[in-house]
Amino acid sequence: MFTSNPFFSLSASIAPAVMQTYVVVMIILVAAGTLFDVVHKGSAKYFFQNMRRTKGARPVGGGELVSIAMQTAVVDVLASGEFCNPRRRIAHLLGMYGFVLYVVATAVMVFNASASALWTQLWWIGGLMVCVGGYWFWFFIRVDVAAEGNSPLRLVRADLFILSLLASVTLGLVWAATGGGAGVLFGLYILATTVLFAGVPWSKFAHMFFKPAAAFEKRVSKANGSCANLPTQTRDDPAQREKHSMELLRDAPMDMGLGIKREAPRHY
Repeated sequence: MFTSNPFFSLSASIAPAVMQTYVVVMIILVAAGTLFDVVHKGSAKYFFQNMRRTKGARPVGGGELVSIAMQTAVVDVLASGEFCNPRRRIAHLLGMYGFVLYVVATAVMVFNASASALWTQLWWIGGLMVCVGGYWFWFFIRVDVAAEGNSPLRLVRADLFILSLLASVTLGLVWAATGGGAGVLFGLYILATTVLFAGVPWSKFAHMFFKPAAAFEKRVSKANGSCANLPTQTRDDPAQREKHSMELLRDAPMDMGLGIKREAPRHY
């Protein structure tokens, strides 16, 4: 089961060219959906305008930009450094790396029927990583469940990505474990996978492309000094005090409101 390519068995019922065409169509849907999301929400326009508007007190050279890009890739992307909650970060990393393994292995097995058993094993490992991270997040880490006490069965549109991802991977693993073939399980697997990749404009799928850009822009603003236009926690400087929109914060002591730390935060 863990060494046999389930898509090779499926080729007896569905032509490999059909499966390969489906994979290509899903890739196109992700690209088109992401571009639509960028245009619809104006994300790229915002980042470019913001970078032109906030040039900062000093210019950032090409070498420093490369260094910032590398820091963004390693810390913010590969290590998910934006998550302060360690459980949230671990769940996210399991889902992210598992999804990458799962998708790449799927493409290899579909386009190369004679792929080595290693790719099948990576497919299983990636799928199980997605399930562990995804179900852990869904039932125990979500803000509205862990911190607000809502039911884990409560659904909103923002849940489309995680639910379709879990449905696609879970059904795929169950389908492969039961011998594969073109049956009801395979039909449900394809339906869930289509919703996952075709629903990009209505889900959080495109956020995986936005977050690196936002993290890079944040690091650049710190490097060129443009983030100095925002208020800081240092209120001993009159200029900083004037930047706080709430008047009560301008002269408030630094330890104001620290009672909230009596309970450790369970959110992002």
